Amino acid sequence: MDIQTKKLYDTDYNLWLLTTAQLLRERQLDQIDYENLIEDLEAMVRSDKNALFNNLKQLLMHLLKWEFQASKRKNSWRYSIVEHCQRINKAFKDSASLKPYFNEIFDECYEKARSLASAETGIPKKDFPVECPFTKEYVLDAENLFVVGEDE
Repeated sequence: MDIQTKKLYDTDYNLWLLTTAQLLRERQLDQIDYENLIEDLEAMVRSDKNALFNNLKQLLMHLLKWEFQASKRKNSWRYSIVEHCQRINKAFKDSASLKPYFNEIFDECYEKARSLASAETGIPKKDFPVECPFTKEYVLDAENLFVVGEDE
């Protein structure tokens, strides 16, 4: 590997990415900074999973608030439900392999959402159902359920 390529990672990350892509296109595999490339690819996977976890947690929290504080419903809650649902569905469209991870983390995200909903509403956590009251299908379709006055 070219020492200059490895140095680029620390000095100009964007140029390192462009250079690495070009080296791969040209099949100059002996010039690739494999250590940093592998590290970055693994970090991208972690980042996608973290984003899915956080979006699902927020979506579930707002669904709980919507259900358990009907008299205090706000358009910002509806917006958040639609926004986080769109983000999750976009992630699945871009990376279908994240769908099994969604199933894996669903219960954990719901448990965290209960805590967040309790903290935000002042409703004791024990007053929210222990088991998620929303099906996965409902959660993934929340965008269609919460958009108002759709003309399409």
